[in-house]
Amino acid sequence: MAAAAAAVAEPKTKYDRQLRIWGDQGQAALEKASICLLNCGPTGTEALKNLVLGGIGSVTVVDGSKVEQSDLGNNFLLDEGCLGQSRAKSICSFLQELNDAVKAKYVEESPATMIDTNPSFFSQFTIVLATQLPESSLLKLDSICRSANIVLVAARSYGLTGLVRVSIKEHCVIESKPDHSLDDLRLHNPWPELKQFAKSIDICDKDPVVHKHTPYIVILVRLAEKWADAHDGQLPSTRQEKREFKDLIRAHMLNVDEDNYKEAVESSYKVSVTPGISDEIRQIIDDSSSEVNLSSSDFWVLVASLKEFIANEGNGELPLEGTIPDMTSLTEYYVSLQKIYQAKAESDCLAIEHRVKSILKRIGRDPDSISRACIKTFCKNTRKLKIPQYGGGVQFSSPI
Repeated sequence: MAAAAAAVAEPKTKYDRQLRIWGDQGQAALEKASICLLNCGPTGTEALKNLVLGGIGSVTVVDGSKVEQSDLGNNFLLDEGCLGQSRAKSICSFLQELNDAVKAKYVEESPATMIDTNPSFFSQFTIVLATQLPESSLLKLDSICRSANIVLVAARSYGLTGLVRVSIKEHCVIESKPDHSLDDLRLHNPWPELKQFAKSIDICDKDPVVHKHTPYIVILVRLAEKWADAHDGQLPSTRQEKREFKDLIRAHMLNVDEDNYKEAVESSYKVSVTPGISDEIRQIIDDSSSEVNLSSSDFWVLVASLKEFIANEGNGELPLEGTIPDMTSLTEYYVSLQKIYQAKAESDCLAIEHRVKSILKRIGRDPDSISRACIKTFCKNTRKLKIPQYGGGVQFSSPI
């Protein structure tokens, strides 16, 4: 039993640093991925090395060359003992030493020949990484990969310069991890439970401890309501109104050292968030792919359920993320706020889950074919969805 637990825990320890960056879902996707490298020169080998260390599921190297003297000067995975041997085999041996949990295979054949004679070979992979291929072979490979919906990454290096070209119809990203993201607090549109909790706290309480430790979320909900009552139900929108709203917050301070009120002033702009959803998310849910059928991907089924949620349970809003930032607060107030936000997020997620199951059943798929964990991750990241979409093939590029 202990050995089994250790076996489960080992990957968590092994990949701890990257799990902190892209989380369990990202690591799971990496471990399920299968990469094919065409030509294992220095560019391709360096790329594979990083993927293997990260825990990629499997790699297949296609290269018909033998190791030559020139390889030793530019490929750190080859040494003099490899001279005259299969370059693909030698590279795979060294990659396997880097991470024995990764399956590494090789095919001793020219990539150009493989493209011409065995195009179906590439359909088994998640990504095909083509390096130093001639244009004619690259264009053929692009057509093969696009018809099989396989990501093609074409890379070429010229000494210290190079380029990379990515060819894919679309790439749906749930956990985009933007550099900056506004906390999803819904201060512009608090739901009944949040309003009720805010009203249960007297922000004019003269007790210095209570007043000094009332969370800024409560302060803003209460004062935003007070502002709206005095302004025909409207929240501050102009620059002048926002300044006046900050003055209203400051007017409720009892002492200059009240950090919670300083936090309220600094976060007052969150009250003026535009209701509804962003243009970018609107573009995604209005995409024709959200009209799903049996061949639709899980992502578009989730988007279809999101579209229905916004029009019904969401009342024009996305599902709540359910987390709150750290803030000056009495512990009991903060814990209560956490529970209120988590309960709302869970309720929204359940509504999305019911709609996902209904849609799956409607299009003829197993209602349980999209896991609850996947739905929960989607709900937490609906404000950060990204879909880079591409028209043509390998003609678009990103220089490196």
